[in-house]
Amino acid sequence: MRLVFAGTPEFARVALDALLAAGHEIPLVMTQPDRPAGRGLKLTPSPVKQAALSAGIPVAQPRSLRLDGRYPDEAAQARAQLEQAAPEVMVVAAYGLILPAWTLALPTRGCLNIHASLLPRWRGAAPIQRAIEAGDTETGVTIMQMDEGLDTGDMLLERRVPIGDADSAAQLHDALAIAGSEAIVQSLQALQAGGLTAQPQPAEGVTYAAKLDKAEAALDCTQPAVLLARRVRAFNPVPGATLRLPGLDGPVKVWRAQALEMSTEQAPGTLLGVTAEGIDIATGAGVLRLLELQKAGGKRQPVDVFVRGWQPAA
Repeated sequence: MRLVFAGTPEFARVALDALLAAGHEIPLVMTQPDRPAGRGLKLTPSPVKQAALSAGIPVAQPRSLRLDGRYPDEAAQARAQLEQAAPEVMVVAAYGLILPAWTLALPTRGCLNIHASLLPRWRGAAPIQRAIEAGDTETGVTIMQMDEGLDTGDMLLERRVPIGDADSAAQLHDALAIAGSEAIVQSLQALQAGGLTAQPQPAEGVTYAAKLDKAEAALDCTQPAVLLARRVRAFNPVPGATLRLPGLDGPVKVWRAQALEMSTEQAPGTLLGVTAEGIDIATGAGVLRLLELQKAGGKRQPVDVFVRGWQPAA
């Protein structure tokens, strides 16, 4: 089919590669403008832009698609490029811009979105992280016919993916990216064959995955250890969970932790023990054991290495 692809991060890049491998014609790719990255804050193209350029596909990077918004000239140019591309379908995956009504109506067979949850659960910006944080044991991807709502369109196909007890957001992201790439290829095959049936989303079970906030990174030890361990997994790699330890300037990042099935009468935040097996911290309910940490400006270290260079004050 003749497609326009709109996406930005690695999750979307995996889908773009799969669509190209499946033989679809993609005359235009849309992605977010280049962003500063790295220590030198050098402008860096998105993973999707890099993949598109490698494939020789023209790239559009408007800051907005709203013709009446802050960047009407960029939106108008993007509209002209889309009209010239004349897509049958627009495939959208973690693009990062709101698609106004004119965009949704332009492809002759509509816009399909690859969403990283089993809708209607976890509509919104951070479905992968919120599913882990909430303790879900299963998630997946939904191919959705886009409308003007926030992830409210009809469902076309879904792929289920289990969430392991130790899965981080990075690990789950990779599994969902593969599932999403397979699901969109399957959906387009079914669409061509006339066998793709739209199902309205259920009215019950709607939850929203709020955008991650850096303020959430700091672990609050008054909360239960089970929730804190899930947050460590959910915020790995971004924004990264943090905790203050005695004898160190500034917070450390906690990359891996586990909730221990033991109780303590010590106040939340109390350091209970330091061994090569872990650093144990009292919480609002139970004990949190830290397993992999990183000092400010340092490298990620397993706890047995970390404790050799740190001893809390007596």
